[in-house]
Amino acid sequence: MQKITVLSGGMGGARFLQGLIHGIGQGSLPGVAPDAEVTVVANTADDLWIHGLKVCPDLDTVMYTLGQGIDLERGWGRRDETWSAKADLEAYGVESTWFGLGDRDIATHLVRSQMLEAGYSLTEVTAALCKRWSAADSWGGIRLLPMSDDRVETHVAIADAEAPSGKRVIHFQEYWVRLHAEVAAEALVFVGLDQSTPAPGVLEAIEGADLVILPPSNPVVSVGTILGVPGIRAALRTTSAPVVGLSPIVGDTHVRGMAHQMLTSIGVDVTAAAVAEHYGSRASGGVLDGWLVDATDAHHVAAVEAAGIACVAVPLMMTDVDATAAMATAAIELVRPS
Repeated sequence: MQKITVLSGGMGGARFLQGLIHGIGQGSLPGVAPDAEVTVVANTADDLWIHGLKVCPDLDTVMYTLGQGIDLERGWGRRDETWSAKADLEAYGVESTWFGLGDRDIATHLVRSQMLEAGYSLTEVTAALCKRWSAADSWGGIRLLPMSDDRVETHVAIADAEAPSGKRVIHFQEYWVRLHAEVAAEALVFVGLDQSTPAPGVLEAIEGADLVILPPSNPVVSVGTILGVPGIRAALRTTSAPVVGLSPIVGDTHVRGMAHQMLTSIGVDVTAAAVAEHYGSRASGGVLDGWLVDATDAHHVAAVEAAGIACVAVPLMMTDVDATAAMATAAIELVRPS
């Protein structure tokens, strides 16, 4: 395998990529070339404009993580961050200070915003930003692409007794960061998704891959929005590469994040098997050939296999790069032609 494509959200996808690159570097992934190229197609439906700056949380989380600049404790933003600008915005009484932009992080958003306003595409901007970080050992042979250059935003409808409709629609980031996903999500609205087009290189990365991986990212608002870009789901169905996913649900809940809330909002049971069935088997018009569930969810294997998807139960906790590389190994072994 020379070309691997990964459809990634933020934290879960970034940590999986660390293990994947580690496994490639160690030569421990079966059938994978030591100089294999990895293309990451990252979710951009979490993006927002705030304080005049374009923020791309998932692109930045992947970039900072692989470039060894991520804050390891938070799992997002820059390490050794300071917050002077945020404090002064609060002193001025500026709204939306619930979304904290660190002083070091602001530099990334300033460069991105200036380039976008100068007419560069998000794909071009992302490539330029990555040049700073790609010298890190953990970067490997990775190319990072946005799912689309078009503006796509996820919004969440929540109950609001004061609104005429009884509901209020807020940006996904406000739901996650300000409300901590502690209120029920009554509906999801993907603004601009139906009209978006895949960014340059995305379809080619899927169609020309030797392996496509869906890491343990949120199946609704991370991988799900990538699949919602017109043309991407069709490319996954027709690529000659096997497509394998790793469950973000362990023991009938998410490990971190809000997959539980998002799955509930679209009526999908919060189990490893239900997420696999939500993605569907390629033989039945879905996108999966194989699916890994955690060892604690081994009782779901039969249901996944009954849905036409090869399945095996293995440890899925990304405790370190070796454990994560072992997950990548299991994913490859599950769908690798014998």
